Amino acid sequence: MSDPDRPDFRAALSNRTMQMTLGGFAFIAAAASAALATQAPAAVSPTDKAAIERIVHDYILDHPEIIPQAVEKLQAKRMSSTIEASRSTLEKPYAGAWEGAAAPDVTVVEFFDYACGYCRASLPDLAKLVGSDAKVRVVYRELPILSDESGEAAKVSLLAAEKGQYMPYHKALYAAGKVTRDTIVAAAAKAGITKTEAEAAIASNRYNAEIASNIALAQKLQASGTPTFVIGDQVLNGAVGYDALKEGVAAARGK
Repeated sequence: MSDPDRPDFRAALSNRTMQMTLGGFAFIAAAASAALATQAPAAVSPTDKAAIERIVHDYILDHPEIIPQAVEKLQAKRMSSTIEASRSTLEKPYAGAWEGAAAPDVTVVEFFDYACGYCRASLPDLAKLVGSDAKVRVVYRELPILSDESGEAAKVSLLAAEKGQYMPYHKALYAAGKVTRDTIVAAAAKAGITKTEAEAAIASNRYNAEIASNIALAQKLQASGTPTFVIGDQVLNGAVGYDALKEGVAAARGK
């Protein structure tokens, strides 16, 4: 059943992502116009100015690939600044919602949904990454956008984090397959959480603020869904696989 106290995470994420994407293109257009206006020397004659503009115009038509390249570079620069401004919040786990190094030199953040098959498929990639690199930490951030059961699972997940039983619950629920009230309670039991405790967490509003904070972070990062990974100054959308995660860690470590 739908929880009237649970924010509409899916709509909020979708709307905000669209707004930020359109806003990004508007910013690029405005910046380009401003650059043309301010960089033309006052001493340039109208004839020379027209000739320069024609050269630029023709070059862009002959090399249209530079437009998406420029857009991509600008977006990456802006995203890097956004990540850096949010890093302390982004990389600080909720209680025990993390695995790996206690004192990492690189932190991988995953926004995930327990009902997401691609998130489930990424679990062994993250386990391999942590197992092969003693200096990496993975911070898990619940992003329950797929169903009401996703929200219920996220609440019990945060309870497990408080009890120091996050990974046992995390792995047990993914292993169960479909997310239902029964599989949530069963996974909680494997993490030492009673049915009464799990159902109390589901009924409570105490975890809404943490989940809403994750939604706000995902919106800032223009996450397109789950899973979304943040490594260093990069945002990787989707089940990118072990190699891409490893490359992201290496890139972050090299800066």
